[in-house]
Amino acid sequence: MDEDRFAPGRAWRARFAGVSPYVLDTLLAVGSAGVSFWAVYHDDVTRPWWVYLLALGTALPLPWRRRAPLAVMAVSGGVSAVLSVVAHPVMPQLPLYAVITVYTVAERAPDRHRWAVLAVVVAANVVGTHSLNGMLFSLLTSVGAFVFGSLVRELRRLAQVEAERAREAGRRAASDAARAVAQERGRIAREMHDILAHAVSLMVIQAEAGPLVVHKDPERAIRTFDTIADSGRDAMVQLRRVLGVLKEDGAAPELAPQPRLAELAGLVERVRGAGLRVELELDPEGSPGPLPADVEAAAYRIVQEALTNTVKHAGADRAAVRVVRSGGVLEVVVSDNGRGVRRPADRAADWSGGRGLVGIRERAAACGGRAEAGPGPEGNGFLVSARLPLGEGASRERVGR
Repeated sequence: MDEDRFAPGRAWRARFAGVSPYVLDTLLAVGSAGVSFWAVYHDDVTRPWWVYLLALGTALPLPWRRRAPLAVMAVSGGVSAVLSVVAHPVMPQLPLYAVITVYTVAERAPDRHRWAVLAVVVAANVVGTHSLNGMLFSLLTSVGAFVFGSLVRELRRLAQVEAERAREAGRRAASDAARAVAQERGRIAREMHDILAHAVSLMVIQAEAGPLVVHKDPERAIRTFDTIADSGRDAMVQLRRVLGVLKEDGAAPELAPQPRLAELAGLVERVRGAGLRVELELDPEGSPGPLPADVEAAAYRIVQEALTNTVKHAGADRAAVRVVRSGGVLEVVVSDNGRGVRRPADRAADWSGGRGLVGIRERAAACGGRAEAGPGPEGNGFLVSARLPLGEGASRERVGR
């Protein structure tokens, strides 16, 4: 309803937006000159030609009023003063040039000049008029023009402030969008690293073991190749989920890349197929209330990364995964019986580039938690542990949402 009320004003401004200010001000000058010329022409006394020139001269500077408001007012006012002295009866009842120049000074001149001009105009109206009614009318028109110009000045200032706020909001929105894109790209990169590193590691190990057992134990060879196929299919499914958020048409992805703890059993089974005996203790419902989806996804990826590192670097034959909830914290522990201290090359691979153990720490930190990794008790094996706070969102989120 309010928008409809201001529609005529917006339409009027749009209609004259492309017109040059000098054209509009020239039209104002022509109108003001016509009023002054008409007053001289209809005077009871026949006036010489130069009086007509003075009448026209009061409006002659108006096309330059925006560029030099004080100078235009001084020239127009000086010519008007001369005309008032030599032929006061021909002064128009409503001098448009005076109203326009006072309005322009109030709208565009610096503050100290504006108030000085107002004082001069008021004094001139009081001294220069010959009757009380004439003085009041002159004060009403001149002071009214000054007030109106001041109002337009303030409205323009407010519009500039709002425009600057809008530009700043646009810059902040663009910055936030760019930051969100960078964060999303980083998240997708971590997801793809976890998926590919885990799947490829299992597939390479199984492929290397396949030729060794194909003649000695055909049944085991069949299971080995089945594990390779399962790992590849699972990797493809998860990659489709991750890449679903990169659709160029702006449509929402069919499935957000948020793995669930319920999928840990399948993950552990695939790792077992690689020859690593894994024990899984999964008790996410150890206390009332569902798990937040981001915590659930982070826990899955932490277990996946820890098992991948075990397969690639630890030289272990047994590992244990424990995911339980204790109060308001989800505890994730992955341990193995391999080398407690990694080789320098392995440590460099794990802790560099935001991958491996660094990725585990980042995922835990993203949920407000923390993760630690290092040799197990008494230097035996390797231990990865994380504590992920569930927070207030635990009472509202649903598992796998």
